[in-house]
Amino acid sequence: MGSVLTIRGGIPLTGKVSVRGAKNLVPKAMVASLLGSTPSVLRNVPEIKDVDVVTSLLQLHGVTVTKDPVTGDLTMDPINAKMAMSKDIDAHAGDSRIPILFCGPLMHSIGEAFIPDLGGCKIGDRPIDYHLEVLRNFGAVVDKRPGGISISAPKGLHGAKLTLPFPSVGATEQVLLTAIRAEGITELSGAAVEPEIMDLIAVLQKMGAIITVQTDRVIRIEGVAELTGYNHKAISDRNETASWASAALVTKGDIYVEGARQLDLTAFLNTYRKIGGAFDVDDEGIRFYHPGGALKPLVLETDVHPGFMTDWQQPLVVALTQASGVSIVHETVYEQRFGFTEALIRMGANIQLHRECLGSVPCRFGQRNFLHSAVISGPTQLHGADIDIPDLRGGFSHLIAALAADGVSRVTGIELINRGYERFQDKLEGLGADFDVTEDAPVPAVAFS
Repeated sequence: MGSVLTIRGGIPLTGKVSVRGAKNLVPKAMVASLLGSTPSVLRNVPEIKDVDVVTSLLQLHGVTVTKDPVTGDLTMDPINAKMAMSKDIDAHAGDSRIPILFCGPLMHSIGEAFIPDLGGCKIGDRPIDYHLEVLRNFGAVVDKRPGGISISAPKGLHGAKLTLPFPSVGATEQVLLTAIRAEGITELSGAAVEPEIMDLIAVLQKMGAIITVQTDRVIRIEGVAELTGYNHKAISDRNETASWASAALVTKGDIYVEGARQLDLTAFLNTYRKIGGAFDVDDEGIRFYHPGGALKPLVLETDVHPGFMTDWQQPLVVALTQASGVSIVHETVYEQRFGFTEALIRMGANIQLHRECLGSVPCRFGQRNFLHSAVISGPTQLHGADIDIPDLRGGFSHLIAALAADGVSRVTGIELINRGYERFQDKLEGLGADFDVTEDAPVPAVAFS
């Protein structure tokens, strides 16, 4: 049994929303607190499910976590860090992929780690093999057990020279969190350099780490013997910002996103303008709005930073269903990210998926039989439908479509959206959306005689 969001669409969203710390930074900065010998303070923390999961995991490992009731700032004291009971960690199995990032910090602080089976959004193959291979390179011993993975470092962790086959954000984070207290020097080639990665590096530098970001995606880390806590304000969530921007465009609305940062959204803003959206930037945020007239089609390829981020693609595809002409979107980061379009097609969108690379450069999915290119023809009138949310960004994209559609939509699985969108129902209400939330009644049992 879960919540059902009933949306009556066709109303432009207008007003102001605030975005706080990035989902792709805050939980990782929380994990980093394990590495310090003194308490850490993290500011600008959003109220999202991933923060709750990491808070619980830290507490299970003996970290004292306190939240300021006024500011929402988190203070994390690792002085009593310890090994958690595997059955307690198992309770979080499937909730998030964040636990894999506990490995390095736990081995540095208490000598071992146990990681449960991992969950997360079903948008493609996100194996933890990268992470395990990284840890082995540092000298870790990985023991796969039923329900999870036990990791230890009987001979300690030592610096390594590593090359990633793809600029994986998660693997880069794993290297950073493991290398900063490993003995010797670590050099990582092919690293991810997203703004959230750079903000994590800023956190680690405040703790005492020595990290150099060189050209051509090379990061060099000199291991240190001890780190202290940090005091840091998390970078704002550029993915949530882009989602609200797309919502303004699709509903022909006008939304001011307080906390949005232009520098982190350069690629998105360029594309937004090409489509026909408008925005105004000031010191406190960005106003996004539909200026009138027809939206324009385009050809778009997702890429790692500084390219067009894959998390921006799904909300923007909804906008492209309203563009006058044919748009092509080539997804190069996650091979199954177009699963969300099935619901859009049922709502009236004209979207065709292809296995070929419909872009300027062939990608790593081109020979692997994945539907990773989309051809979107528009404009099409969307109409209400029953929708079950498949993943975080796809789910918010479905909400955007329902808000723009003619008629009523019933949306289930909205709990997934709470993983990355803080108080999204309150924000929708503040923007004038017409909806209500009910609890889905359980299916009655059938009696047999």
